[in-house]
Amino acid sequence: MELQLGTTGSIHRIEGIDPILRRRLADLGVAEGVTICLKGKAPFFGPVTLECNGQLFAIRRKEASRIEVNVS
Repeated sequence: MELQLGTTGSIHRIEGIDPILRRRLADLGVAEGVTICLKGKAPFFGPVTLECNGQLFAIRRKEASRIEVNVS
């Protein structure tokens, strides 16, 4: 994921994520073609906070890096 803090983009592809986490993200509405916004970054390479369809959630940077985004 190459979003800057406060910017939005549409998800192009999600690859290499654990199937269980992928299912949880899908339950939150995170899927290809959906708009996503980077809301925050924890210090010391902690998790990132994202917003998708009005839902706020945090995931590890490792997993977030596997979500390809087209910046709008």
